[in-house]
Amino acid sequence: MWKPSACILCECNCGIEILVGEDGRSFDKIRGDKLHPASAGYTCNKALRLDLHQNGDTGRITHPLRRRADGTFEEIDWDTAISEIAARLGEVRDTFGGETIFYYGGGGQGNHLGGAYSPATMAAFGARYRSSALAQEKTGEFWVSARMLGNITRGDFEHCEVALFVGKNPYQSHGFPRARSVLKDIAKDPARSMIVIDPVRTETAELADFHLQVRPGTDLYLLTALAAVLVQENLIAADWLAGHADGLDAVAAVLRQVPVGDYCAIADVEETLVRAVAARIAAADSVAVFEDLGVQMNRDSTLVSYVEKLVWLLTGNFGKRGAQYVPSSLVPIGRDRGYADGEGPRSPVAGARIISGLVPCNVIAEEILTDHPARYRAMVVESANPAHSLADSARMREALGALEVVVVIDVAMTETARLADYVLPAPTQFEKFEATFFNFDFPRNLFHLRHPVVPAPEGVLPEPEIHARLVEATGALSEEDYAPLRAAAATGRAEFAQAFLTVLADPAKRRLASVLLYRTLGPTLPHDASAAAVLWMAAHECARKNPAGVEKAGYGTGLAAGERLFEAIVNGAHGVHITEDEYDASWQRLPGARINLAVPELLAAVAALGDRPVPRQDPDWPFVLSAGERRAFTANTIMRDPNWRRRDPDGRLRISVTDATRLGVTTGDRVRLTTRRGTAEVSVDATDTMRSGHISLPNGLGLTVQERTGVAPNELTAAEDRDEWAGTPWHKNVPARLEPLGPQPA
Repeated sequence: MWKPSACILCECNCGIEILVGEDGRSFDKIRGDKLHPASAGYTCNKALRLDLHQNGDTGRITHPLRRRADGTFEEIDWDTAISEIAARLGEVRDTFGGETIFYYGGGGQGNHLGGAYSPATMAAFGARYRSSALAQEKTGEFWVSARMLGNITRGDFEHCEVALFVGKNPYQSHGFPRARSVLKDIAKDPARSMIVIDPVRTETAELADFHLQVRPGTDLYLLTALAAVLVQENLIAADWLAGHADGLDAVAAVLRQVPVGDYCAIADVEETLVRAVAARIAAADSVAVFEDLGVQMNRDSTLVSYVEKLVWLLTGNFGKRGAQYVPSSLVPIGRDRGYADGEGPRSPVAGARIISGLVPCNVIAEEILTDHPARYRAMVVESANPAHSLADSARMREALGALEVVVVIDVAMTETARLADYVLPAPTQFEKFEATFFNFDFPRNLFHLRHPVVPAPEGVLPEPEIHARLVEATGALSEEDYAPLRAAAATGRAEFAQAFLTVLADPAKRRLASVLLYRTLGPTLPHDASAAAVLWMAAHECARKNPAGVEKAGYGTGLAAGERLFEAIVNGAHGVHITEDEYDASWQRLPGARINLAVPELLAAVAALGDRPVPRQDPDWPFVLSAGERRAFTANTIMRDPNWRRRDPDGRLRISVTDATRLGVTTGDRVRLTTRRGTAEVSVDATDTMRSGHISLPNGLGLTVQERTGVAPNELTAAEDRDEWAGTPWHKNVPARLEPLGPQPA
């Protein structure tokens, strides 16, 4: 029987259909779901091997585990696990304060719904600080977007005249619906153009009209030169800016002083090419832009985000078809209000900016390995693997070992789970109701509540149930709290809404709202979809904030619109459109409907760029390592079974042919790769797609199931190498050296 679901290997979550075998568990076939509102039958090669996620050798766990004194684990029952965890976290709270309990994760790829219940657990134990993978990648851009526009933006690549990708290879990493098809459509249309800024000649760069093959780590110089050409050659949309933006004079004054030729030389890109790209952008009716991890996990990442946005704002590419837009949302992601004036909350020990509520990942170990009285003392990790995925794995392992208690909620015995005091097993993404909150489509946005495809094994509990039990074990909620709401839910949804709003008047109960919904509204939902109860609030909030878009999508107006939207989400196994916007909706989502071009501290840093020492390669570290590249058969650590990698299963180190010749190695030979933090032995892949001096390792390897496969990139990265503004890591800019070891052994 074919069952609808979605791929979980990138943020697009393309709709798929799965043919479940006669055993009720195996995935016999996988194909694109033609009824999915965004992907419409499209899928890439990654999704077609998801059976290896569900049924492969992954280190799956199906019973709660408790660490013994000798470091081994023993199975325990759920009641014991919940009561002991609640007692130990409660002891940390009572002794050191709830703010010393740190929460990490809750948003594993394709696995977001359970994380929506984590705030209740945090509130029950008095926890304040949290983080996730977003703080490794996106918080610099979130902070810049908050300062310039008060909201996040995305690009309309399907309709743009010019597509600009900065540190982004959507042919492999996708990022928008039907990415490969859209890229090919742009490439074959003589009226459209594609521009790629990337040190690697990626699959996307191969399709591009302009490839700016920048020297690794100098993107800021290149983008500043590009923005300066727009100003110096009077290519900006002056009339549009006068009507929509503030701060142009200050920005233009800085960019007029930029020595374009010098900055192009530093970036090692021909000045004539940069000027041609500026002219093409300025001449286009619409430009869509996507910056991604190639620059967001690199030097000057926050400043790069700032100047990248200046490029498309100076040319008027916002709020129109084919340009940048502000999406609607069911659950807001990346909208940061804490730094509207540049200041906001800080972490307790390192004093790092907390952006979008997230502590920078690169300071987590620093927040633990200290004598500071406010240090983190306990950690709850959900759907995440920080011992593997965060910079400087050795130091992260040390930090986890220094905590009073570590609790992991996950599907498999991950590298982090092996270091935990308790491991709580959850169903996979295909064994429960699940959803992803990366919903950025425009003008028609969608949400996909995925229904279970196969049953979960005995012994596991979905994350909402785990959080509910932990909250109840603290005494924060009981049957006395549930009874009135259950009675109201039995009467009708309108009566429930009124009763629920009354409960929310109590601030303490408001922080527990997700569990209240799960226990009371949840059992009344069709399809046994109790986990979807938290989406009831989200649907009503979406209808309140986006009444025109929700109405145009077919849900009517007023309070009834929120109910109709929620019902559609719960029943829409293939996904549903939640809003249909007009293009001017983007302006309505900007505070004051104005753009702020001049962010004082960032603009000052751009002005001072010429006073910085020119970047030069350290002769002791002649290579720049990109630690974590997306390739055809790498995705992320969700895919723990190495058998899914049909090509290059061990993850070869890519190196330029020039460098390989100089070192006396060829494809398949072994080298010793050394960084300031660690050493690994790896075979090489000599290729003409790499610049000389630039090397790369794939992401998603170095995992241990039966044995370790490939190199774990974060054994080689350093936590102190991070962005000065947002604390995001420099995973794409790791100083390194190589030593030949000879041919691969037979």
